[in-house]
Amino acid sequence: MPSALIVGYDPQAIPGVDGEALRAALDAELARFGEHGIDAAMTLIEFGESAEAALVASLTKQPWDVVVVGAGIRKTDQLLPLFEQIVNLVHRHAPQAAIAFNTSGGDSVEAAQRWL
Repeated sequence: MPSALIVGYDPQAIPGVDGEALRAALDAELARFGEHGIDAAMTLIEFGESAEAALVASLTKQPWDVVVVGAGIRKTDQLLPLFEQIVNLVHRHAPQAAIAFNTSGGDSVEAAQRWL
């Protein structure tokens, strides 16, 4: 079974956003991976010192086939350093994995499928 790691920004850390509703949507998207025969896990991080440790732990948990980086990280100018850090950590700790990018929390499966 192919595997995918989804890396997103923790919705609980976004001011002015209904973090619980966004998390529910992310969990629903994660469930869709199983419907497509893809073993998937999600790591939600925040910009800060703990991001690297959390991401490295997830990247080295198993050999992922694809890592999907969420649009919330990629499209937010203030998170550019975090985005660069993620890409470099994937390159270093999961070199066998393709890197994919979604356009929203609702198309991560399709982003992964482009590389599986």
